[in-house]
Amino acid sequence: MLTSVFIAAVSLALFWMAAFTLWWQMHAWRTPEVLASTRFSRPDGGEHVSFSLLLPARHEQAVLDHTIQRLLESSHTDFEIIVIVGHDDPETTAVAEAAAERDPRVRVVVDTHDKKNKPKAMNTALPHCRGDVVGVFDAEDQVHPELLAHVDHAFRTTGADVVQGGVQLINFHSSWYSLRNCLEYFFWFRSRLHLHAQKGFIPLGGNTVFVRTDVLREAEGWDPDCLAEDCDLGVRLSSVGKKVVVAYDSDMVTREETPGSLMSLLKQRTRWNQGFLQVYRKKDWKQLPGFGQRLLARYTLMTPFLQAFSGVIIPLNAAVALFLDVPVGIAFITFLPAVTALVTFVFELVGLHDFGKQYGLRVRFVHYLKLIVGGPFYQVLLAGAAMRAVWREQRGRNDWELTSHVGAHLNNTAVIREDVPA
Repeated sequence: MLTSVFIAAVSLALFWMAAFTLWWQMHAWRTPEVLASTRFSRPDGGEHVSFSLLLPARHEQAVLDHTIQRLLESSHTDFEIIVIVGHDDPETTAVAEAAAERDPRVRVVVDTHDKKNKPKAMNTALPHCRGDVVGVFDAEDQVHPELLAHVDHAFRTTGADVVQGGVQLINFHSSWYSLRNCLEYFFWFRSRLHLHAQKGFIPLGGNTVFVRTDVLREAEGWDPDCLAEDCDLGVRLSSVGKKVVVAYDSDMVTREETPGSLMSLLKQRTRWNQGFLQVYRKKDWKQLPGFGQRLLARYTLMTPFLQAFSGVIIPLNAAVALFLDVPVGIAFITFLPAVTALVTFVFELVGLHDFGKQYGLRVRFVHYLKLIVGGPFYQVLLAGAAMRAVWREQRGRNDWELTSHVGAHLNNTAVIREDVPA
């Protein structure tokens, strides 16, 4: 009897978790009005905000120069680019210094910390920022030249303290997991973050995020020991009532590439999940004024624990239902999570079609097939990353596992020509 009750309770919990997550993912598509509100409004041509764009780069000599050149092509006229390099990284430093020699808008700041990570690098550069707003980009980013003008307008018309722009992995064709990775970003930045901003609790994205310089300095920058410094900053600013505006426009998104191997993806997800656990343990989210906000924060930051739990329990739960003698009603309840999984698959198929349409990419039948077949394996990978994050956190291991980049997203034009029939 106790076994049956336990199985039913776990199955219902998994069912409601999946249902809530799906509902949040669908936020932007609930009505045409909601979808329209998630985009940038058209700039009026005025420029009133100056930008300091931080570009932390470690062993990124293969992609850094392209990103700098894209930023220099911005239509906005009042910005500076601060490239942060390590004192022990001569190859990346050489690329950064060559760019600084070519254009006075580029400056180089050297991070001399013995143990390096992204938040330490950005904190090193923060005192050097001259702009009204600090923007953060990654070294492999492909940035739209009109983005800063749209962000400037968003700050002026909304009174925001923070503007979070869209980020999109674009090389969906590279592997079976890159397809799902791209779709995850699409749902997160296209829809889910807008719900978080509306509710007043938002774990910020790692780049294409813009914070008023005085607000950032008041917050004492980024937590140098957190593996998800972007999430941590968003939680801290949300907790003290700062206004965050999120905008996603397929023309304005910052384009990136997926990790180049499954191991690289596993390590990246481990770092993010462990960072969420660190933010949860810091308890800044408990300062949020509303009960609903605190509940959303707890659920969001506990996701690694929930994924690790699901990765262990779901196979065990299914085995118990199939091979043990349990009442028919209980056995039926154990398959409720499969219902939400089926609905989620349908939503993902529609989302993949919308993703291809927005980015001018022809999504073929084989891509839909890969999306469906790869789903269970991708969930296993996410559960593995979550369990690894929990294990590392319990062991006190918080070293930064760097994700390498090769510029796979920079060849997207060729892919479009190849995929779209003449």
